[in-house]
Amino acid sequence: MFSYCTDPETLSGLSWLSCYLTTGKHMSLYYAVPTVLLLLALTAPLALGVGFLGAMAARARFAPLSWVGKSYIAIVRGVPDVAFFLFFVIALDQALEWLLHKARCPDWPEPVRQGNDFVVCSAAKIPPGTAPQWIHESYGFMLAVVTFAIVFGAFVANVLFGAMRAVPRAQLETAAAYGMNTRQTFWRILVPQMWVYALPGLGNLWMVLIKATPLLFLLGVEDIVYWARELGGAKTARFSDYPHPDWRMWYFFGLLVFYLIFTRISEIFLERLMQRLSHGQATTGGEALRKADA
Repeated sequence: MFSYCTDPETLSGLSWLSCYLTTGKHMSLYYAVPTVLLLLALTAPLALGVGFLGAMAARARFAPLSWVGKSYIAIVRGVPDVAFFLFFVIALDQALEWLLHKARCPDWPEPVRQGNDFVVCSAAKIPPGTAPQWIHESYGFMLAVVTFAIVFGAFVANVLFGAMRAVPRAQLETAAAYGMNTRQTFWRILVPQMWVYALPGLGNLWMVLIKATPLLFLLGVEDIVYWARELGGAKTARFSDYPHPDWRMWYFFGLLVFYLIFTRISEIFLERLMQRLSHGQATTGGEALRKADA
């Protein structure tokens, strides 16, 4: 904070605003922006990997494995995101603590379930109660990343499953005619060609993922939505050095602008990636590019 901000009551105009926007809580708001970007950077490839495994399982010739893949896609896609987020984070957290409890406290005399309470020994707490705050925050953030990856991985799996089926059958038959086995056909022909069919759906999922980042607030992570609501609420002189009326509309308007700019940048990137993948493909986009180059 600037040195002249020690007495906010003597400030006015731009000086007051500059001091107000550089308070510790506002710095937490600014630090929350990289948190959201980090969530997207970690979740996107993880969800893509989970989705790819789910799609491979769904199209497997081994019936039980195919049922597992298709059930995963159907169950996660059929449950509202908010309900799944709230359930899965609690379930995963308690499952990890239960496993540690069984391993570290085998002689624990009391039941883990005590009415509505879930009680484990102190050695099984994740993270430990004595851990610094940043450990607790990092653990909550990683639980959020895993939850996002599981949820969006099901949608990715559905998109990739459809994209694999959209690759012309003639391409696969030609590969077999050249002597390729099933594995070679899958990795050399099917996977490289499916992306042009999958990218529109994956692009839509990326946009949905961006818009879903405010759900971090429900998972206990202090994200930009949390701080916008906290800072924008009315503040009186009794509880704040910078009293102001209800400014939540302006804070949320700033979030709206942030998300619109971010999604627009994503649209430009996805459009260029689609053009790159369409070159040489027997699709409408590929034919258009071929004619344009001619």
